[in-house]
Amino acid sequence: MADLIRWDIYEINSKNHQLTSRRVRGRLRKFALSKNINLLTENTEKGEPRVRFALFSGSDPEIINEFLKTMFPDIQIELVLKNIANPVLSKLKVNSTERYE
Repeated sequence: MADLIRWDIYEINSKNHQLTSRRVRGRLRKFALSKNINLLTENTEKGEPRVRFALFSGSDPEIINEFLKTMFPDIQIELVLKNIANPVLSKLKVNSTERYE
């Protein structure tokens, strides 16, 4: 059986911009496709004005950071979970395997 793909999950936040209504996910997907980067992206849970993205575990997020800062100079990007198999980006607590036992 093949090994599962592992992902690092990052959260994008801005004090000055409502990210969930600015088509950030679509822009990220289009950018990742143009650069041949494997990327997942989703909005955070309802009511939170943030976006999350995931890259293969161990990938350097710098090119994504630079791209996002061209759109939103005040953006903050934080690694929130590392080395997760089959992640759920919208609800981080779902990624705990103990939840299913």
